[in-house]
Amino acid sequence: MKNYTNPILYADYSDPDVIRVGEDYYMIASSFTYFPGVPILHSRDLVHWEIINYCVKKLPYEKYNQPSHGSGTWAPSLRYHEGIFYAFIPLVDEGILVARSASAYGEFQLNLLCESVGWIDPCPIWDDDGKAYMVFAYAESRCGMKHKLVMVEISPDCTKLLGEPKVIFDGELVAPVTEGPKIYKKEDWYYILMPSGGVERGWQSCLRSKSIYGPYEYKIVMHQGNTKINGPHQGGWVTTPDGKDWFIHFQDVGELGRITHLQPMCFINDWPFIGQDQDGDGIGEPVEMWKIPVEGQETFCIAQSDDFSSEQLGLQWQWQANPNPNHYTLTENPGHLRLYCKKNEQRENLLWYSPTVLTQIPQKNTLTMTVKLKLFGKANGDFGGIGMVGHDYGYIGVYYENGQTQIRTYMGKVTAEKYLGEAWEACIYKKEVPDSDIWLRLCIEENKTYKFFYSADGKDFQEIEAVFDLNKATWTGAKLCLWACARENQETDGFCDYAFVEII
Repeated sequence: MKNYTNPILYADYSDPDVIRVGEDYYMIASSFTYFPGVPILHSRDLVHWEIINYCVKKLPYEKYNQPSHGSGTWAPSLRYHEGIFYAFIPLVDEGILVARSASAYGEFQLNLLCESVGWIDPCPIWDDDGKAYMVFAYAESRCGMKHKLVMVEISPDCTKLLGEPKVIFDGELVAPVTEGPKIYKKEDWYYILMPSGGVERGWQSCLRSKSIYGPYEYKIVMHQGNTKINGPHQGGWVTTPDGKDWFIHFQDVGELGRITHLQPMCFINDWPFIGQDQDGDGIGEPVEMWKIPVEGQETFCIAQSDDFSSEQLGLQWQWQANPNPNHYTLTENPGHLRLYCKKNEQRENLLWYSPTVLTQIPQKNTLTMTVKLKLFGKANGDFGGIGMVGHDYGYIGVYYENGQTQIRTYMGKVTAEKYLGEAWEACIYKKEVPDSDIWLRLCIEENKTYKFFYSADGKDFQEIEAVFDLNKATWTGAKLCLWACARENQETDGFCDYAFVEII
């Protein structure tokens, strides 16, 4: 039987949850202030995945028309009930959003289950008697606590709360960070799988009870042990048609975010056991390699490169704020993505502040992205280029000034990371180039740095001497990006046409 190797995805699909419907597996993840948000991934073997849809195309709040770093769609859960897919999505500043659709490929309808601040990581369950419940946690940044889980009855159609929330677990002593609960029922037991102890150094815990409101027993069911897998953090339990149990979870690797692992799982004395006990302490540890759940299904992968031959953006792309159709077109110059050089109506036009930044999650820890583009500058400061989004960031592109074009490279630093935090930027390189097609290149190295290059012919590339450190963004890993803008915040009719993006 074939083996798979962890991580199954070296990509920032944070806070994953997974379900099976028939022989198909579906996984969702958080995306914070990047939209469309809450991606849906599909697999036939739990190892090879493709992006098929998003639960949230945009959020109906004006706040999200601009970047709101650290807000937005936090850790979601996914369930399939009576023919409907339900995604429970916490908006940490607004409330619990429910997205529903009869098809994972269809349009998801949204409703706000409740208004709240700081309620996070919700997960529903429909019980045998027809009643429905939701378990959730608290965000310390909004509520001042991070160690309690709460249960509340909800209407079976997921449109309102019924009754008052009740604390069912207080982990202040044994699980000082308690979050990410996923609730299940197996025979007479209610199980809540949850990460404890924090993202970087925590472990997987389980609560169990024969009553929905408890009391619940507590047990550690997986930890790092002697492995290299720090965390291991929150995820979801799924059972394959042959009756075997599996657990998908993430590991925080810092600069590139939270990558995805798959663990074998079983039950011992009515407790889940995740991973393999490799050091004899009776607690499971993450495996590096294991037997693949289903053979012969290695057909799916996540798209990276793009030739812009479609009239719709590929599913690998997300904006740094709510999408705005006035910011781009794929039809004005067929076979090209046209990004308009927009000014920032709210503040200085820095990359960290801009709603017109188009991002992509890196799918590996070393890569080369090459882009062919042409800037059609109309006003001083018109710019089109590529870069990396993070708390320390950099970008390179073509800049228009007084009828001339220049290659310019910028470095930026975020000085207040969350919400509408401050940043600064500086131009560190400039050189005049012909007003023609330009090829730009970004290379991410194993030492967690990246460099920029440019070329006038796509063959001979000039290296920019500066070396940039990869740096995560707010609650996400660093992201690749395309960006056209009115860098000096002037009104302009300028635009940049991107012919292709190649990522290898």
